[in-house]
Amino acid sequence: MPKTRSLLIAMTVLVAGLGLSACSSKRWCEHDATDTRVSKSYCEKNTPGYEWESDSKKKTKKKTKKH
Repeated sequence: MPKTRSLLIAMTVLVAGLGLSACSSKRWCEHDATDTRVSKSYCEKNTPGYEWESDSKKKTKKKTKKH
């Protein structure tokens, strides 16, 4: 029984840690048209024209068609 309880506690801590690290990314609210940072309240209220931006460094590649 003590081994099962220790394993259960360890798994709970692991899952909680992974969940918190996924939510800790830096992000801010921007006005789409001007890419200007604004108060987060605009994005929290889902105001049209505002969206969350992140510090993601993903690059998107355009696929080109060869004729």
